[in-house]
Amino acid sequence: MIRKGWFMTLSILMVCTLVLSGCSGKSETMKVKIGEVTRSVFYAPQYVAMEKGFFEDQGLEVELQTTFGGDKTMTALLSGGIDVALVGSETSIYVYQQGAEDPVINFGQLTQTDGTFLMARESSGAFEWDQLKGKVFLGQRKGGMPQMAGEFALRGKSIDPRQDLELIQNIDFANIASAYASGTGEYVQLFEPQASIFEQEGKGKVVASFGVESGHLPYTVFMTKESYMNENADTVQRFTNALYQAQQWVNTHSPEEVAEVIMPFFKDTDPEIVISSVKRYMEQGTYATDPIVDDQEWNNLLDVMEQAGELKERVAAEEIVNNRFAEQAKRSGE
Repeated sequence: MIRKGWFMTLSILMVCTLVLSGCSGKSETMKVKIGEVTRSVFYAPQYVAMEKGFFEDQGLEVELQTTFGGDKTMTALLSGGIDVALVGSETSIYVYQQGAEDPVINFGQLTQTDGTFLMARESSGAFEWDQLKGKVFLGQRKGGMPQMAGEFALRGKSIDPRQDLELIQNIDFANIASAYASGTGEYVQLFEPQASIFEQEGKGKVVASFGVESGHLPYTVFMTKESYMNENADTVQRFTNALYQAQQWVNTHSPEEVAEVIMPFFKDTDPEIVISSVKRYMEQGTYATDPIVDDQEWNNLLDVMEQAGELKERVAAEEIVNNRFAEQAKRSGE
């Protein structure tokens, strides 16, 4: 009887140990380092995922850093300084064109339009695109998505950005707003919330949206190295699940509610400015409602890059886009 009782006790202990070890494996927290190309209301769903605990619910501990510029962001990703980059999908194409052995793979789309607006220093009456001709235009960095999408939109309005206006694009992204504020340019291409801030300060007026004019693009996408994706597929899936949950939350809540959640990331910005910025982006459908990069968006991106002279050859989406995680996240979330 004693031996039987001892055996049963040992069996129970072994089962409990197996159960506990299994549970600990499932609840193991994985750390993911994200590098965002800039801090912007443009990336609201990312901040929602962090503040609402969606990453945490997926067993992820996210460390966010702002890497200030596409080149620096990609350098950080390729060198292993970050695990995941939030940056324009054109950067993955640049890496692919260089013949990288470990290509960068797009797996989760965050924004689906350009996020810049055209601001006029002086504006009266209805805006017409022809008003730009002969003017000084303070644009974005050559080869970056904002500049390429901006030029694509201008050409769509029969304006040659090289011939019909004086184009300035040699100012670093971080200094464009201050250059405009100091008097450079009659027109400027700005992201939110800077555009709304300048409107509030009486420094100009938003007269058009490059996001509306350039159409749907995989504009800002979460991406990682192929090797990281292969070695950490479960982590990438959990990350994408949290992203999709945040996208759906943003899609079903008001600009005021979204702004309230993301305010910790914009502590020095007037809450009303954050609300107006989110509202602008929501009204033009900037925030993607799922992480999938579709073929139409990808081909539009290639058209934009081709027109800008930045594409050596058209890159098929299947080469550097992996929608498997996004599609699984969407199925699981429905």
